[in-house]
Amino acid sequence: MKVLVVGNGAREHAICYKLKQSHRISKLYCIPGNAGIRQLAECININAENLNDIVSFAVNEKIDLAVIGPEGPLVSGLVDMLNEKNIRAFGPNAKGARLEGSKSYSKYFMEKYEVPTAKYEVYTDAKEALNGLKHFSVPIVVKADGLAAGKGVLICESLDEAEKAIKNIMEDKQFGDAGATVVIEEFLSGTETSLLCFVDGNKIIPMESARDYKRALDNDLGLNTGGMGCFSPNPIYTDKLRNYIKENILDTTLNGFKNENINFKGILFVGLMITGDEAKVLEYNTRFGDPETEVILPRLESDLLDIMEKCIDGNLSEEDLQWKQEKSVTVILASGGYPEYYEKGINITGLDDVDDDIIIFHGGTKLMDGKVLTDGGRVLAVTALGKTIEEAREKVYKNIPKISFDKMQYRKDIANI
Repeated sequence: MKVLVVGNGAREHAICYKLKQSHRISKLYCIPGNAGIRQLAECININAENLNDIVSFAVNEKIDLAVIGPEGPLVSGLVDMLNEKNIRAFGPNAKGARLEGSKSYSKYFMEKYEVPTAKYEVYTDAKEALNGLKHFSVPIVVKADGLAAGKGVLICESLDEAEKAIKNIMEDKQFGDAGATVVIEEFLSGTETSLLCFVDGNKIIPMESARDYKRALDNDLGLNTGGMGCFSPNPIYTDKLRNYIKENILDTTLNGFKNENINFKGILFVGLMITGDEAKVLEYNTRFGDPETEVILPRLESDLLDIMEKCIDGNLSEEDLQWKQEKSVTVILASGGYPEYYEKGINITGLDDVDDDIIIFHGGTKLMDGKVLTDGGRVLAVTALGKTIEEAREKVYKNIPKISFDKMQYRKDIANI
């Protein structure tokens, strides 16, 4: 089979890494890929947002399966465009991807189908949003409605912070058109967990659980980021909690899909806040999470290609997902200054010096004149497996000092449980 992966981050590197293990794939392409992905796949220099060129490439190369990594192309309808050309694609159509593309729509969906979530209000006018803050107590969560590269959720510790956030988003257009509408939410306290699920149109089947770290600095300080590290499984995810989530979140979400005529096939990522044996949904994403993918897929024993095809065909079963007993930890190495201003084009050294059982997934990298250079905020995802989370963590932190680039930053407390 000829398989195409769309995207250029560590998530897509992890997808390529797992797909490459399938004996059924004769040729693996990636659009546009990065310095690490090119070791596994032929990288094609097309922008991941250039949907027409992606479709033309897939048609010309007779691609058997396209796997869409980023949310942008999904929300813009790339799966629909590929399907129109009779090319099978893994990922939800535009109707399903709207659950991530519009936070106000996803909150409306949760409310309508009684999916537990935080109290919220939606505003399209800045003055009304500022006035609406009085309905909430601090901390307050302010969200840009549209896609904002994982940076559109602001946790505000004071009313002044919340007012500033609204003005930045709605008046100063910090996130462009994504901030034309804002969602204001009550702040939920508890323990955060990430749940990625395969969806085949008829069933929602969870993968192994994971815990993501969003804040830039140790001890959950600093700005929100796209994710600075992760570990799997999350020990908070007990059988009792699993049953609660299935009945109150996954089953109600599936009921919503059917009633809204959403033929959802692909990945549903559910961000959860856990309190005791109950959970509330923080957000839906409609693609593999990052860095959750880098920590979960190395634990997958099954053939990822088989799973994706069964999702598309609508006949996936829980038995199709087999997992390694080993635990895993991922730590993100980021550019200095991330998630705000940072430089690109900095030489990376030591990538070949790590231990053989360390997996390095490239996020923001590029190859130039034979050198691997930084090309984004989150540069590398360093992953290890171990018999325990502590063992995997020790392996990762033992190897990170072997890798170097100027102003490299990373959290020291990932999986310190």
